[in-house]
Amino acid sequence: MQFGIFSVGDVTPDPTTGRAPTEHERIESMVAIALKTEEVGLDVFASGEHHNPPFVPSSPTTLLGYIAARTDRLLLSTATTLITTNDPVKIAEDYAMLQHLAGGRVDLMMGRGNTGPVYPWFGYDIRNGIALAYEHYNLLHRLWREDVVDWEGKLRTALTGFTSAPRPLDGVPPFVWHGSIRSPEIAEQAAYYGDGFFHNNIFWPADHVRRMVELYRRRWEDHGHGPASSAIVGLGGQVFMRPDSQQAIREFRPYFDHAPVYGGGPSLEDYMAQTPLIVGSPQQVIDRTLAFREIVGDYQRQLFLVDHAGLPLSVVLEQIEMLGELVLPVLREEFAKGRPADVPDAPLHPRVAARLGGRPVAAEVPAPDHAAVPA
Repeated sequence: MQFGIFSVGDVTPDPTTGRAPTEHERIESMVAIALKTEEVGLDVFASGEHHNPPFVPSSPTTLLGYIAARTDRLLLSTATTLITTNDPVKIAEDYAMLQHLAGGRVDLMMGRGNTGPVYPWFGYDIRNGIALAYEHYNLLHRLWREDVVDWEGKLRTALTGFTSAPRPLDGVPPFVWHGSIRSPEIAEQAAYYGDGFFHNNIFWPADHVRRMVELYRRRWEDHGHGPASSAIVGLGGQVFMRPDSQQAIREFRPYFDHAPVYGGGPSLEDYMAQTPLIVGSPQQVIDRTLAFREIVGDYQRQLFLVDHAGLPLSVVLEQIEMLGELVLPVLREEFAKGRPADVPDAPLHPRVAARLGGRPVAAEVPAPDHAAVPA
């Protein structure tokens, strides 16, 4: 079981002071958060990708490459890589280069993002969103596994005799998660290729999350990758902690009330009751997170959002320290209890697996040989 932090990199004013960080300060804060993530013993740091204000992480490989040079064991990921509007050839090259520089400590999450205007900015039509996700990923999947690629699709220029460089480290591509909060087509895509499925369930009730993960697990088995219990599942979450719940709610409320993604909607109490948002004591974070297993079964990766809504960096670093000291040891122990032997760990590059232990990516079941994209 992997635990980590993901950041969307928003530049949001602190509602208690009215001050927003500069873009430079926000970028530096993301680096500090990643370094603290490794320091406290968490496993993963993931960066979002956005190309519009008020977000800064438009170039995740640049950010993660810098973090790779300053860390030793931290797994580096994305949340998400825009498979629809990025060119799959450039994704193949950029993330293979990052994989080499990080010694294999790289995987990535494919997604469509949450900003509709990004499609025309990069020359695409949002009405082709799902088709782009399918077609682009089909090409990326082949570019990492075939030395010479002949390929033709409907939404991108054909390739003839193309070789992506550099080749994946030791011939093993980065492991891919397909991230979605609402699209069953993406759960199907993840199952088809035998990839991971990451449900960033920060906005959704438990019943929706359960249905999406159950669909992915069922289709994973249908596609011949093994029993449903062997599918690779990740979840998002968001937490704010203080020693007691009253203090946590009192301190977090102004951030919740004024955050662009929350403000004007349900109350903080209603939102906590209806979604996985956890604002409370460390024990409440432990109890709610352990309960996710009742929704999706045993799973492989849990990432937490802690640095949004204008929270000061000092507070965010305190949150990560509390996760590492008070929450992580209990979660590791409790999630390990009763975990069936046929539930695998999240795949790692063989070099990383040799150092840290875990299931190497090389052991994955090959994707089906039939149609180029899921039906």
